[in-house]
Amino acid sequence: MGLKTRSGELPYPGFLPDATRGVVKSVSAEDLVEVGISGIMVNSIHLAGQPGVNAISRLGGIHKFMGWSGPVMSDSGGFQVYSLIAEQSKLGSVSDKGFSYRFSMDEEKRLVTPEKSIIHQFRLGTDVMFCLDECTHPDDSEERQVKSCERTIAWARRCKAEFENRIANLNGDAQPLLFAVVQGGSSTELRRLCVEQLLEIGFDGYGFGGWPVGADGALVDTVYQVAEMLPQELPKHALGIGKPENLVRAYRAGYHLFDCALPTRDARRKRLFVFNETPDMTGFKGSEFYHYIYLQDAKHAVASGPVDETCDCSCCKNYSRAYLHHLFKIGDALAERLATIHNLRFYVRILNALKEGVADDE
Repeated sequence: MGLKTRSGELPYPGFLPDATRGVVKSVSAEDLVEVGISGIMVNSIHLAGQPGVNAISRLGGIHKFMGWSGPVMSDSGGFQVYSLIAEQSKLGSVSDKGFSYRFSMDEEKRLVTPEKSIIHQFRLGTDVMFCLDECTHPDDSEERQVKSCERTIAWARRCKAEFENRIANLNGDAQPLLFAVVQGGSSTELRRLCVEQLLEIGFDGYGFGGWPVGADGALVDTVYQVAEMLPQELPKHALGIGKPENLVRAYRAGYHLFDCALPTRDARRKRLFVFNETPDMTGFKGSEFYHYIYLQDAKHAVASGPVDETCDCSCCKNYSRAYLHHLFKIGDALAERLATIHNLRFYVRILNALKEGVADDE
């Protein structure tokens, strides 16, 4: 079972590494295939800035541009712009029209409207596109949450209209898919309103938007509630959910697809995931089924074994922890590549075990 796209199927459950700027940092498309990754997530806001969506379109689209033939999903960039504005208000603003933003004070401001967001994603040539949405922080006022929810629904309607204009002359097999994002902060009522309105407009799938984890690192209640509000048969994407135990919980709550920078970012920071037992034996209870190793620790300088004795990735099959420790110590790029390959394979092994129905001990 999976999501059928014009570039192939995304099996459920599916994890899409973040290729924000058209690359999963440190690894190649061939590495991703070898690891078992089926799809990737790019960011249309960042790619619109560099190298530009028109440049990518002229070069044959995002697949040809980055040498990846599998499914590509594109984030509209709403969360990224929200984060920019939250950090420094002079970098942007939001209105009913859309987002006005710049990544530094040296740049001219750009305006992205719902219509422009869809146009950008069509020029990229991605297989699954996301509507522009407005994210909020859980601590924002009720008035702010209501306005965000209203804008998200209104923008989704405008995105759908632009999307339908663009696919009018495409046959079914060549058509991309369009997902909408459910906002509403920590309010069950606002989440329900957003779900009902988005379902009425009609989309190919739906994503959980906003902040999916609380201060304790666990999934917030609205993650589970939104899954229950949406029809069971519709594709559900848990945006930004990537901590291993949270991915498992969200999958069991009803989500099918996930994306997060966590495993690749941790790999570059010398933090690698290790199963405590083989995945088919763990039961995935809480966070007890894995632990981290920190390759900067001196003890790894003389460790002859692999990162994970149970792992079948090319890193673990061919190299010792001592060698990876050495590569990081001398700053060689191979260190980040091998560590990223391992962490991504760790995630694929979780997905494979979930597909096989590993018992839930919780």
